Formats: sequence, structure tokens, C-alpha cells
Amino acid sequence: MSNKKARIVSAILTIVVMGTVFILNGHIIPYPETVPGYIYKFPATIATINAICSIVLISSFIAIKNKRIGLHKRLNVSAMALSALFLVLYILAHFFIPDTKYGDIDHNGILSPEEKTAAGTLRSIYFFILGTHIFLAAVVFPMVLMTFHYGWTNQVEKHKKLARYTFPIWLYVTITGVVVYLLISPYYSFT
Repeated sequence: MSNKKARIVSAILTIVVMGTVFILNGHIIPYPETVPGYIYKFPATIATINAICSIVLISSFIAIKNKRIGLHKRLNVSAMALSALFLVLYILAHFFIPDTKYGDIDHNGILSPEEKTAAGTLRSIYFFILGTHIFLAAVVFPMVLMTFHYGWTNQVEKHKKLARYTFPIWLYVTITGVVVYLLISPYYSFT
């Protein structure tokens, strides 16, 4: 695939994925009345995938620094596969599971002033981490696709140049994905 076609595919995938996430998070589609029980395991599974992906990304970085190109490529393919699985589970989870409000101790979907006070400063920290996580996930998505394309097609200089930016952002997104889960999970009504 040419670089031009790769950029077009990357742009289309980014629009489709970000559009889907926007529709789900904007509650444009109503939640289904029945939810398969296994769906409630998805948030923990998604966090686990993010944690594994973080380790894979760090391992890939170490591999390339040690000039283990074959291992670096295999790890990057693994990171892409994990990210694809993450994306499918994330979309399914957000399709079925209503939003959880940070600090909603009684799980009624309404954050009372008392609950907000009880959540304290950690609520602000949570929203800062969540905000940067979401913003950078949207930014890095097409970067990951193009970095992978350049590596896959042996355009080493282009791959290296873009990977300098893609790697730290992608790593931040995967790590903060775990942090966001750990911070919000006490407020899940289904755990």
C-alpha cells in the first residue's frame, strides 16, 4: 500500500472509530434493555489489555534499542493486535454499559453534593487524567497506524521519525487507561 493510500485509510479509520466513540459517549444510541453478563467483565479486561500493551510497548522500545529488529517487529504486531482487541471490547462495553459517575457511591447515576465532597481532590485528578487520556488517544490513533505502516513497509527513517512521538503518547494512553480504570472501578454498580 502506498503512503498516500495508507494516510487515506488511516484518516477513514480515525473518523469511523472516533465517530463511533462520540456516538456511544454522547448517548445518541440508547442502551440495550438487556446486557449479557459477560459484558461486565470487559472494563477489567480492557484495563488488563492496556497493562499488557504497555509492557509490550516498553519491550519493543528496549528491543529496538538493542538492535533486535525481528523482536521489535513481532512486539509491534502484538501491540497492534492488543489495541485492536481493546478497541472492539471498548466499543462493546460502551454500547452496553451506562456511564459511571466518579464518586457515585450509591450507584443511582446522580452525583449528590455529599458524594462530590466525599470524592474530594481525587475527582479532579481523575478528570485530568481521563481528559488527557481521551485527547491523546484520539491524537495518537492515526499516528499509530502510520508508524506501523512505515515499519511494515520498511520505511525505516519515516518509521523512526514518527515513532519518536507515537511511542511516548501511545505508552501514556495505555498506562493512563489502567489508571482511569483503577480510579473509576470502585464506583461501578456491577462489581
